Amino acid sequence: MSDDVARILADAAEGRFPPPDGTTTVVPQPSTRDAGVLAFTAHSVVFTDADPEWVRAELAATASDPLAASMNPGFLLALMRRTGRRMNTVDLLTVAPALPGAPELPLREIRDPEHPRVARALKYRDDVRVWGADGGVVVLGRGVAGRWEAAIEVDEDVRHRGIGRALALAARHLTPGDVVWSQQSPGNARSVRVFQAAGYRPVASEALLVAA
Repeated sequence: MSDDVARILADAAEGRFPPPDGTTTVVPQPSTRDAGVLAFTAHSVVFTDADPEWVRAELAATASDPLAASMNPGFLLALMRRTGRRMNTVDLLTVAPALPGAPELPLREIRDPEHPRVARALKYRDDVRVWGADGGVVVLGRGVAGRWEAAIEVDEDVRHRGIGRALALAARHLTPGDVVWSQQSPGNARSVRVFQAAGYRPVASEALLVAA
């Protein structure tokens, strides 16, 4: 397996991005589990074990605009067919530096592997840990290329009280890494606002392909 994706992500977390030259970089998958596409400003990265020449030919045939080709539904569908994988959505990929000390929000760790949030996270991440708070949960785990990723869930009856921001901020204290990543669906404006309010900055769009 390749560490190219880990290097690209580490650079992006530090504000060093691929050149905005309108091209696409094709690299091997970082693991058997993880394949997909990262679209930075005017540069895309396709991480797949599919033939790179096939990827480039398909990109050229899919869209007249090379800046949009990698996230074009036609290309993503072709990539899914080629790899026998599926995807859920295109996400906004965000990152924030870790914070020292314990989070201010009182949390209790959930160790039950049957808990719905734990069970779901284990499908996409390793080393999963979940904490509960009054009104929500925060999930941490190692995702693409071993990066630490956070996800949160807020109970409907306590929304608009700052719980989401507090959970997203707590993840920055809880992460064992130097940074913590998170994905938000662009259409979920509430989630996007929550993570940006907690200090996460957008770096790319991401389409993850998972085993069918």
